[in-house]
Amino acid sequence: MANITPRTKDYSKWYLDIIREAKLADYSAVKGCMIIRPNGYAIWENIQRILDGMFKDTGHVNAYFPLFIPKSFFEKEAKHAKGFAKECAVVTHHRLKDVGTDTEPALVVDPDAKLPEELIVRPTSETIIWSAYKQWVQSWRDLPILINQWANVVRWEMRTRLFLRTAEFLWQEGHTAHRTFEDAEAEAVRMLEVYRTFAEEYMAMPVFAGKKTEGQKFAGALHTYTIEAMMQDKKALQAGTSHNLGQGFAESFDVKFRDQDGTEKFVWATSWGVSTRLIGALIMCHSDDKGLVLPPRLAPVQVTIIPIWKSQEERRAVISYADKIITRFRDQSIRVKIDAREEYQPGWKFTEWELEGVPLRLEIGPRDMAKEQVVSVRRDTGEKSFLPLEGLEGVIKSTLQNIQKSLFERAKAYRDANTVCLKTLAEVQEFIEGDGGFARVFWNGGKTEEEHLATFNATIRCVLPNREDTNTGKCIVTGVDTSNQVIIAKAY
Repeated sequence: MANITPRTKDYSKWYLDIIREAKLADYSAVKGCMIIRPNGYAIWENIQRILDGMFKDTGHVNAYFPLFIPKSFFEKEAKHAKGFAKECAVVTHHRLKDVGTDTEPALVVDPDAKLPEELIVRPTSETIIWSAYKQWVQSWRDLPILINQWANVVRWEMRTRLFLRTAEFLWQEGHTAHRTFEDAEAEAVRMLEVYRTFAEEYMAMPVFAGKKTEGQKFAGALHTYTIEAMMQDKKALQAGTSHNLGQGFAESFDVKFRDQDGTEKFVWATSWGVSTRLIGALIMCHSDDKGLVLPPRLAPVQVTIIPIWKSQEERRAVISYADKIITRFRDQSIRVKIDAREEYQPGWKFTEWELEGVPLRLEIGPRDMAKEQVVSVRRDTGEKSFLPLEGLEGVIKSTLQNIQKSLFERAKAYRDANTVCLKTLAEVQEFIEGDGGFARVFWNGGKTEEEHLATFNATIRCVLPNREDTNTGKCIVTGVDTSNQVIIAKAY
């Protein structure tokens, strides 16, 4: 049924085949933009629901800001403007004019409808949000402001790939305002930990968490923190970032507060975000040549039930049997769906649900009814089990937890097996240009040394946090002793 290119033959084609065959997304009539199909959007809804709860648990609230941003706002923050200038879509007019006939309309831009100021279609919202914060902040009592926005953004990419890089995508962006540098720094680090927890505990995707180098940080930020995951082709995927923006935006938009000592001070800012890129990460972290593989905690359908029958009488009996199981499952918050379609054979259904990544499949036929059992098949391992009806809910919940854990352990074992400690730049280049993976090295080089990595298509993904037990070693480019270690890899 499915037509999926093997990963070993063409990884990029395999990835796009999974998206197509699992009905996650499709290309749109607008070049560079994608249509997120119901299967893909259901995954995004689960991501959104869980993260939204995590944000609110840390004191954040949701708001919404305009899609259109005056161009002059971007010009107020020079570093920020330069970082996004090449990706901005610009609105110059607000009306079309029909110059055709009643039977053959012909629409052109109305030259009389030119906007007094050009508008940028939101690539990120710092500037429009900080223009609002100026109105909201007068005193230290107004701080902190802890706001998140769920929105779409436009970044006019020339080379696109579904979910990973598109001209328009969905995301959340947190924007917070603080009294001190220390408060802003703590917020940026705290939100990175939220992302790390979500990636590992819900996506079953191990990540390295750390700081971006000066050359890789967000435009206009003091510090950028990141989580980096290894995909099955051994490339890195930046899965989430958090930024201490310093006082640049507060200074640009004159956002000041009167502190307790009576002095006026500029506010300190952060921003942080993840996007529908996480769906691409899920695909490339867990899926196989049979199709999509989803961790149970994010799967829209955790269990699918396939009733098997030969006659209409058997069909009615098996579906009635399955309906009672479904009721029990839903009482335990197990997301379950029955596939009782008559136009498809059971084998076709097995393949379809396997392709769509449902973690657990239950098969029920007349013989299973007679034995008061179900047949269980795990998506991750293909393991088949015969489970008694009594206590089935508990066994299923336990199995789903086991699948979640197993997917994380499998992904972590793969990442660790392909992460190597190297001592020289020559070793790093040979490794990256060979089988590839994550090179873990000592580093105290600067922007010039980092730019050399581009000659073999590698970048520093993150600077790992120092621990008390961290050893020192010689930097691979300067030879100077340092405790700083970084991850170098090819990346999406």
